[in-house]
Amino acid sequence: MDSSTETKKSPFTPNLTEVLSSIPCVPDLSHKRNLASHRKLFEWTPEQAFTDPQISHVEKRIPGPDGDIALTILRKKGPRSTSRPGIYFLHGGGLVMGTRYTFLQAVFEWVKQIDAVVISAEYRLAPEHPSPAGFEDAYVGFQWTADHAAELDINPKKLLIAGASAGGGLAAAVALKARDDKGLEPCGQLLLYPMLDDRCATKSMEQFSTDGTWTGVASKAAWDLVLPGRRGSDKVNVYEAPGRAIDLSGLPPTFIEVASTEPFRDECVNYASNLCINGVETELHLWPGIFHSSEVFAPDAYQSQGAFATRLAWVKELLLERD
Repeated sequence: MDSSTETKKSPFTPNLTEVLSSIPCVPDLSHKRNLASHRKLFEWTPEQAFTDPQISHVEKRIPGPDGDIALTILRKKGPRSTSRPGIYFLHGGGLVMGTRYTFLQAVFEWVKQIDAVVISAEYRLAPEHPSPAGFEDAYVGFQWTADHAAELDINPKKLLIAGASAGGGLAAAVALKARDDKGLEPCGQLLLYPMLDDRCATKSMEQFSTDGTWTGVASKAAWDLVLPGRRGSDKVNVYEAPGRAIDLSGLPPTFIEVASTEPFRDECVNYASNLCINGVETELHLWPGIFHSSEVFAPDAYQSQGAFATRLAWVKELLLERD
């Protein structure tokens, strides 16, 4: 058979290849029409997010660098403890899409099983608000959470920062800034397939330039919107792209997961390796045969169930079993 007529083999497992066929791939976001259409998919409302009757939530607005920052505070329904673990969570969306409600079900088991208070933070998005706007909002939200831990029934020594995709990159940046400012630092950072490096120069970016829900093409376009005229240059700092950081010493215990078959693979593996080199307790999970954020779209898949259980075990050990 002529190789030009052969069907390209999917890099994903059969069960997830089937799921992927019904999911719109994120296109080249440099086109405004494409960005607008995908924003509609990611702009979740509270009605979409809060489907679990065991979870309560309240809305809070705090002063930010440029207007208020909206926070959603999640708790398990029932009697309130005065010293719960806290998790400050940042949503995904390539720094150009999403809301604090987007795919928020990822945190529900943490609320229910370890009685954590979760604070999900809004942040400004590019291209309307290019970097460092999103990072500034994320950091102010974390500072507010740390400063108001008692009011939130959070034990300040048990405040974890977490994020998914773009939110994972922001979480890593906030942890770096908290270390550098020598304020209240998170007790750990949980980074789910984080978006870390604007240079987009890895082999995995090339391998998965067009495969999956989030592609190398989409990543480059998103970074161009976030860092207009600066992506890949020496004018980008480590708070904007934590994957550029060399000194990761002094950071808290870290959990990183990423698919072996997605564009962020290499930057996440490199970041985990650099954490280890710098003496940071690091747990890395490299999941084979899945696509970026596959557990969001296929929560019942065996791979997703394994990822959920692995995350929960790490969070439980860090927040409940350590002094």
